[in-house]
Amino acid sequence: MFGDSFFKKVEQKTNVNKDTILSLADKLQKGNMKDEKVLSEVVDEIASMTGKSVTSEKKDKIIKAIIKDEVPDNVDKMF
Repeated sequence: MFGDSFFKKVEQKTNVNKDTILSLADKLQKGNMKDEKVLSEVVDEIASMTGKSVTSEKKDKIIKAIIKDEVPDNVDKMF
């Protein structure tokens, strides 16, 4: 699907390595995206990967939006 050159470009731009990306993708594929615990772990992992801090109130808001299928098209505005 994606070659090593793709992952090298992503790593250069984001400082997130291939293994971390694949681990997150696996978690997203296998996880129940309606389970608050799984979503909380995903939000924490993405926040850590991006170097962003997410307050518990913001995390709750993100999780509730995902569970209710109310994720906006401009998801970056949620952070």
